[in-house]
Amino acid sequence: MKKTFLTLLIACLIANGYGQSIENKKLIELGKTYKNFMMANEPTKAIIADMNSDLPDSLKIATAFLIQTVTTDNKLLDKEFLTLPDKKVLKNIFIIQAVSQNMIDGSNIDNDKLIDSLKNKTILKYELVDNYYNMLFTATGNKISPFNLSKSDFELKEYNLADDTEKGIFFLQCMNHCRTFIWGYMNIVKPANTKKAYDLIKKYPKFNGLDYYQFNDFAFTDFEMNIEKDKGMQSYKTYYIDKYYELLLYHLICLKGEGAKEKEINSLLLGSILKDNNLYKYTTHKEILESIFQEQK
Repeated sequence: MKKTFLTLLIACLIANGYGQSIENKKLIELGKTYKNFMMANEPTKAIIADMNSDLPDSLKIATAFLIQTVTTDNKLLDKEFLTLPDKKVLKNIFIIQAVSQNMIDGSNIDNDKLIDSLKNKTILKYELVDNYYNMLFTATGNKISPFNLSKSDFELKEYNLADDTEKGIFFLQCMNHCRTFIWGYMNIVKPANTKKAYDLIKKYPKFNGLDYYQFNDFAFTDFEMNIEKDKGMQSYKTYYIDKYYELLLYHLICLKGEGAKEKEINSLLLGSILKDNNLYKYTTHKEILESIFQEQK
């Protein structure tokens, strides 16, 4: 009886190890594919077929998402992909991105060892959620052209987001990527091209039926994670709310530069967090914001 039990136990351990190696191999393949096609390059039909071949059940949902992130005219803005998957899927997607980054960095860390370490590591769910929507909105920017989210109205209650922090992550990731589309017009071009920037702002999405700038649910729980390389742990709200304030200030500059009516300017000033001095602790633009409202008095 003991010999039979030991034989079965050894067989199960071997089978489990084999399954793990198959999964790791596929995670590495997917990481490489993401590295090669996350930007402008388009994978062939054969490459897509390879992504789906010899696919463990545990990676089917993650692979379906990844295929969308590397293809043009994708369906990432459909509810199917906007809806947050479960934590196991999120972690697999996180690992794929980490493997891809490991390859980009030319790191000496073996990908198998990296995968095993991440599988065994407890990763804060908020970090997994951030990675998911970062990849999603990066892909919409890289793969869907021209930029136009004006027909999108993101109903945050519909996407399996567990709390206000996860809803905040969704919003801040989306708007951070929207910000990148006008950054060059506001910073590189001299003087700033407020017309082109404002044309893009008009193509920003709505949230819960409201203009993007009217979103004000930022009283969510803050957390720390590695955001910028070599900066260590950073406050999520400090990093991303600062970026969001920057975007709102760009919007204000565009309104004034393009001769917007006072009603429209006041709508932005009073309908957004520009006026919310309780959040100024999260931004480097505190003095500018205070001076704007001092002028309004």
